[in-house]
Formats: sequence, structure tokens, C-alpha cells
Amino acid sequence: MKIIELSTLTGACMVSLGTQICGVWTDDDVLAKEIEDISKVTGDKSWRMPLAKEYADQLKSKIADISNLGGPYGGAITAALFLTEFVDKKKPFAHIDIAGPVWDKEKGEASGFGAKLVTEWVRKQGE
Repeated sequence: MKIIELSTLTGACMVSLGTQICGVWTDDDVLAKEIEDISKVTGDKSWRMPLAKEYADQLKSKIADISNLGGPYGGAITAALFLTEFVDKKKPFAHIDIAGPVWDKEKGEASGFGAKLVTEWVRKQGE
């Protein structure tokens, strides 16, 4: 079983990728390729981002098991690392940050971004 998760976790991804492209964080090359290929088919543009483990130190806490706040830099990476703490390490997992493309500023409404991507990914899992 593989897990994909879409969220508007930080908005930090928009600094890198703007409002038209979602960021994808995963350690699994096969899952990354699946998302990349489906993105091309559906038109929901995506770009794989680094899941830099060395940033995980920013999530250490003196009070809690883990902090949900990283440092001032690499916020999208630390957000993705935070999510990986809640997923079985044996399961392929991808965090997809849709903060940029999820909102259509011109229309003033949600864009529906990611719906086609997820639907096609789930359909492909059944093949």
C-alpha cells in the first residue's frame, strides 16, 4: 500500500514554485515517478522537491515529542518531514503541497487542483 497526502500545509512551497505548480516530497522514487507521470496526463503540474533529512533537527522539541515548527528557512521541507513522522517508514509516502495552485485568485474560488491527480493515481493503483 502507498500513501499520498495533499494539503496546504505551509504556503512556503509557493516561494519556490509559485501558484501554478505543487511540490511533491517523497523518499520513494517509484512513487515520485508515478506522480510525475500522472501530473503530465492530468495537467496538475507538480515538481519533486528534496526531502532533506538534515533539516529534521529543526523539529526537535524540549517540551513535546516533536515540534511542528521548523526554522526560518526550508519551511516546506520541514513541513514534509513533520508529516513523515506519522507514517509507517515501510510504506511509500508522498506529501503534495497544493497551497499555490489550490486557489484561483482571478475567480476568487478554489481551483479544484489535485482532484484529477488523486483520482487518476487511485485509478492506476487498481490496474
